[in-house]
Amino acid sequence: MKKTLYLMRHGQTLFNIRGKIQGWVDSPLTEEGIRQAGYAKRYFEDHRITFDYAYSSTSERASDTLELVTEMPYTRLKGIKEMNHGMFEGESEQLHPPFWFDPSHPERDRRADYYVTFGGESSSQLLERMIKTLTEIMAREGHETVLVVSHIGAMANFLMHVAPAFKMREPGGFMFTNCCILKLEFEDGKFTFIEGIEHDFAK
Repeated sequence: MKKTLYLMRHGQTLFNIRGKIQGWVDSPLTEEGIRQAGYAKRYFEDHRITFDYAYSSTSERASDTLELVTEMPYTRLKGIKEMNHGMFEGESEQLHPPFWFDPSHPERDRRADYYVTFGGESSSQLLERMIKTLTEIMAREGHETVLVVSHIGAMANFLMHVAPAFKMREPGGFMFTNCCILKLEFEDGKFTFIEGIEHDFAK
């Protein structure tokens, strides 16, 4: 039987607007981030989507976002946290190596392991825990429609695994904006990407 997972990014944070790297470190939602969560809430309400269960990462920016989207009880899980950037945590985003969103890039593997040298995680370690945690969640009884609030790096790595042909962060394409939503189906232990939802915050 097919189940549905709504995997959502948190709202804008203080570190987002200050251009700081936030993986395992945290920063609060801004007023704009709170407003963005309202758009996600209305999306679910307008489409009459209700959840059997809800989960967030242990980072407060994720759990605070979830609490703005739904009043239902939820569980916080470490397995869906953002990538650990090691010594780069809290530093300027300008110190990031080039992103590894393009699987065809010849230096992708080196960049994916970049943070390990500095006490962080590789993208393969991040992907492994995302797959394990999300699979365990969706395999549970009664989990027919589930909301999970996570982070851009964690979501992007997971989506590249589920739908490697999906084009991300290209002009006119899916940009992984704050409070964006990935809709996925889960059946026989496997995930299938259905669609990506981004909100028009100008409305």
